[in-house]
Amino acid sequence: MAKLGVNIGKLSLKNPVMTASGTFGYGLEFADFINLNDLGGFIVKGTTLNPREGNDYPRMAETPSGMLNCVGLQNKGVDHFCKEIYPQLEHLDTNVIVNVSGSTLEDYVECASRINALPHVPAIELNISCPNVKAGGMAFGVTPEGAASVVKAVRQAYDKTLIVKLSPNVTSIADIAKAVEAEGADSVSLINTLMGMSIDIERRKSRLSIGTGGLSGPCVKPVALRMVWQVTQAVNIPIVGLGGIMNATDAIEFIMAGATAIEIGTANFIDPAVTIKVVNGINEWLDNHGVKDVNEIVGCLKV
Repeated sequence: MAKLGVNIGKLSLKNPVMTASGTFGYGLEFADFINLNDLGGFIVKGTTLNPREGNDYPRMAETPSGMLNCVGLQNKGVDHFCKEIYPQLEHLDTNVIVNVSGSTLEDYVECASRINALPHVPAIELNISCPNVKAGGMAFGVTPEGAASVVKAVRQAYDKTLIVKLSPNVTSIADIAKAVEAEGADSVSLINTLMGMSIDIERRKSRLSIGTGGLSGPCVKPVALRMVWQVTQAVNIPIVGLGGIMNATDAIEFIMAGATAIEIGTANFIDPAVTIKVVNGINEWLDNHGVKDVNEIVGCLKV
């Protein structure tokens, strides 16, 4: 059996397979299907300082080779997570990572600070695709300056592993990655969803309540791969790759493009045991190709 352990900064993963925020709930929902301890880690649903109701329904729609969603970060807030959810997760022998979101710098900092106090949460994933309400709704993560401002503020309040999740809806994702690396990010994860829409021509209305939503699934994989490869050339911190990973072959492509670890998202809705199948598939490929350690193929792509 090949060595599957990887490191994201100071964070050690027993294998490179994690789950994408928003597709795995709090992990507890999947405990009947898989042993959560067999994962490298899992990322719980987006958590904000205050409770959020999310957007009106409908907020999910199928598309060819993918899906759209505009859930809107529905959650009960960070205090609910700390008091009600965390006690159910702290005994697990895997990395429980919290996705942190906010609408202002102050929101991000306070939310991260409260999670920093939880001893068995070794990392957060900072979602900088949220609208900056003080800047007219523009997402923090669409400019290097906006992205850097959030990371700089959170870095001062959070002393564990800081993974920053990057939006693909930008001109140069490499520039955003360099900006957050300069402000202390330990890693970047990419990509978040691509903006898209779907129209019901009989009702002459969008299939989503707010018109547009985030596109995920196999259809985004070529874009995600390209962006992971580009960011690999731009930064020196580890990269977590995600976007349309449905099986072990997809995961290995991301690793070869430069990702140290990967996240599985939409595929969890199709097969709740897909993560373990990907772990086993990676190991089988490594064994079949005489590779003793998964780190040997990180970034091995030849162009």
